[in-house]
Amino acid sequence: MNLYFRMFWLLFWRMRRARTIDFLDVSRLEFRAWPTDCDINLHLTNARYPALMDLARTYMLSEMGLLKPFLQRKWLPVVNASEFTFIRDIKPLHKFNIDTRLLGWDDKYFYIEQRFVSQRGLHAIANVRGLFVCKGRKITTAELLQAAAFQGEAPALAADVLAWKQLLQAKKQQNQ
Repeated sequence: MNLYFRMFWLLFWRMRRARTIDFLDVSRLEFRAWPTDCDINLHLTNARYPALMDLARTYMLSEMGLLKPFLQRKWLPVVNASEFTFIRDIKPLHKFNIDTRLLGWDDKYFYIEQRFVSQRGLHAIANVRGLFVCKGRKITTAELLQAAAFQGEAPALAADVLAWKQLLQAKKQQNQ
């Protein structure tokens, strides 16, 4: 239930005061780990990370000025794959940020990095691969870049992201 409150807070309060960032800039959204976010080990439960990441990616689109135009086009984001590395726990009531940035893209997917950071340091890193769809049709990377008015070069994907991309392709081929 508290994610609904966070979503409404994000949509009706935080986004109205969002700064403007460029397409490849880092977006930062602050959270607090409420007791309802935590498990019996008294830290942020693993299931809460992806839910909070959804909110942070939505906020990133808002800061880029793309959320409203994409929603008007009825383009909806879809996560295709994600991978997490947990480094240190986030305790109840501790504040932390989710730093979200676009790593790059290929013909079909966008690759996003999300870092959970607090005064204690780095807590987790997640990579997300996603795309946008509209009425069952995949929005091409070229269409999205045009709608975003991005005219620069695509950043080169890091070696670890390329290896992850290859792993995902191998899994897909093995399970067809």
